[in-house]
Amino acid sequence: MSSADRLATTLAHADVTMEDARGRLFDFLRIPSISAQPAHAADCQRAAGWVRDRLVAMGFATEIHPTKGQPVVLGRHEGPAGYAGPTILFYGHYDVQPADPLELWTTDPFDPQMIDGPRGKRVVARGAVDDKGQVMMFLEALRAWHEVGGGIPARLIVLIEGEEEVSSPNLDPFLVAHRDQLAADFALISDTGMWNIDTPALTTRLRGITYMQVTVKAAKRDLHSGLFGGSALNPINALARILGELADSEGHIQLPGFYDGILPVSNAQVASGKRWTSMRRRSSAISACRCRPVSAAILGCSGCGRARQRIFAVSGVAIRGQGRRR
Repeated sequence: MSSADRLATTLAHADVTMEDARGRLFDFLRIPSISAQPAHAADCQRAAGWVRDRLVAMGFATEIHPTKGQPVVLGRHEGPAGYAGPTILFYGHYDVQPADPLELWTTDPFDPQMIDGPRGKRVVARGAVDDKGQVMMFLEALRAWHEVGGGIPARLIVLIEGEEEVSSPNLDPFLVAHRDQLAADFALISDTGMWNIDTPALTTRLRGITYMQVTVKAAKRDLHSGLFGGSALNPINALARILGELADSEGHIQLPGFYDGILPVSNAQVASGKRWTSMRRRSSAISACRCRPVSAAILGCSGCGRARQRIFAVSGVAIRGQGRRR
């Protein structure tokens, strides 16, 4: 059978077994593997075991590796005999965000449903699009190759972790400890997005994240602003001033050394971005600059090209919330 015939057979098999594939996805989605909540640690273990079993069934040598938090599933398949092509590392995660606030859900978040949407049926459940749906897309493609395509056609490493939704605190130590097992020619990460409902996208880079919590301490008791407001600095006022100076009027982050080692957006990337204007994005604010005058002044927005750069290429700063500690 030629390579083209094998591919056609594999794709046809994926189509005719779609209902079974959806059933397996629903089984995965029913596991409330919420990494942020210790009460669901056993569910995270169960999700890891579920992924391992799927890989083993397709001939992967697979192990569940414990960490200080949730376990990592690591599988390897050597591909067909005599394979001399690249080694591909696939990354995904089985953990999901908490489903709160539950009152905003119209169905049980861990009882997946096919719901009518504006563009047809869609799966509604916690994790359906982050990241269990993407993981299952990859696993079901492998299943089709395994069952009718003559076997999985490449050397693959599959790494599925369980702490992505809590910033992967134990992933770096795992990568260092298992670097020899993870050596690959390139990595495929399916935890991003499409350009729009009809246009797939190949994401080549992502911005990282650095975060911190800032606590401003003031008087040990409440002080009446009418008496002390002129002399005792209100901690909210102090915090607002600090946060307001994190970036200038053009959006440039003012922390010393922040941009050290960061490459600027190249002319070629700017030129490439201009071609996006003809493509309809999910949000019109991205494909066309429609900033209100006040917003444009605050953000230093000088046109839709700048808006796209802010979304896809330029570092930004975000303030996530403010609370009061007694």
